[in-house]
Amino acid sequence: MDLNTKDLVLLLHPAFAVIVVFPLIGMVVRMAWQTRQRRLEVKTANKSKIPPVVGQEHVELGRWLTGTVVAAYFLGITRSIIDNIQTKELLSKEPFQVVFIGLLYAATIASLVFLYRAQDKLWRGVFATLTGIGLVVLGFQEGVYRLDNQWYMSHFYIGLVAALLMVFSLAIVRDIYQDRANRWRTVHVVLNCVALLLFIGQGLTGSRDLLEIPLSWQEETIYKCNFDKTSPEYKTCPPLAAPK
Repeated sequence: MDLNTKDLVLLLHPAFAVIVVFPLIGMVVRMAWQTRQRRLEVKTANKSKIPPVVGQEHVELGRWLTGTVVAAYFLGITRSIIDNIQTKELLSKEPFQVVFIGLLYAATIASLVFLYRAQDKLWRGVFATLTGIGLVVLGFQEGVYRLDNQWYMSHFYIGLVAALLMVFSLAIVRDIYQDRANRWRTVHVVLNCVALLLFIGQGLTGSRDLLEIPLSWQEETIYKCNFDKTSPEYKTCPPLAAPK
């Protein structure tokens, strides 16, 4: 199959998710389980065979996971945003909007970097909030494939919520170790169990979207197909356009 540059760019998101994000999720989940098992064994005064360093390694890999999830999110939406800018010639017609989008990318990335470095609870909250706002606003730019009418099974919406949960988890890491009542630890466990289910959903919906999103030279024909289930011509398409 002939893939041009536009199609290869489209594959960056799923390739990054398969090669980097999902293996990291597996390692983080494994270490989370080991960390819990060791804590329970130590609590009952039993000698654990699990090394003490597993907890710190879990934290470090979790920090990496947050960054990779946000990176995958950016890879998923950026191509659509750039396509929309080029197609509608926004650089010449609406230059302020293009500049705003560029500044928003920079501000979101900067906020995430500062979140990694922030020590104080207030600043961690501020930078986590700014990062989340940036992810949401960028995701709702025109041209992003969101499947709004089926949001409950949308790859975009599930990915956005998962990314926000990862940012929140990064923001509360220090609180987990400072809270002797373990309330933040409980919040962390519950939210990341939800995030794990969302990542499973990402695997399913992402595979589906790869089938639904056509290659660049197929778009002109595919987007003219009849997808109205009430129509007698449902799932019929015009002749395939010749490759450009």
